[in-house]
Amino acid sequence: MLDEVERRARESDGEPFRLGDITEAVGRRSYGPLLLVIGLFAISPATIVPGLTWFSAALTLLVAGQMLLGLHRPWLPREALRARLPREASIQAIDKVRPWARRVDGVLKPRLVVLTQPPFVNLIALFVIAAALITFPLSIVPLAPLAPGLAVVFFGLGMVARDGLWLTLGAALLAGAFWLSWTLIF
Repeated sequence: MLDEVERRARESDGEPFRLGDITEAVGRRSYGPLLLVIGLFAISPATIVPGLTWFSAALTLLVAGQMLLGLHRPWLPREALRARLPREASIQAIDKVRPWARRVDGVLKPRLVVLTQPPFVNLIALFVIAAALITFPLSIVPLAPLAPGLAVVFFGLGMVARDGLWLTLGAALLAGAFWLSWTLIF
């Protein structure tokens, strides 16, 4: 994905490079990075602020709902898609991220790829929706929303790398989150 985004940035010679160019280049595969970013936010210390746990759960619902509907790429407001990105800064950022991506690639690799394709993608979208929904009642218990947030991170990693093992780990973590919510609520 980084190679495709870099190629688009380099091809924009003189033309403004926009966020819409990135989402168009990555297409349906942009759901994975988006879920990963939202999941990382959901498990970050920022969600200690009241309401941010629910905000991250609502964003997760929005993205996973679009994934479930089979949209080619996540819907973003028109103004966000038109946002100009500095071409040189984007290329430099990709160069800085590339070593980290190589490290992550050592852990993530295409395995059980069938789980990253339809109809399993729809099942993963339902799992992500379930993780978002379970976050709402768990948010009344300190640190409890970390389990579904971490599941969303695993789902995002699995979608990015087309790694069904990480998707399976995310499903197991989600099952643990449901067990946790059952014991805490009932």
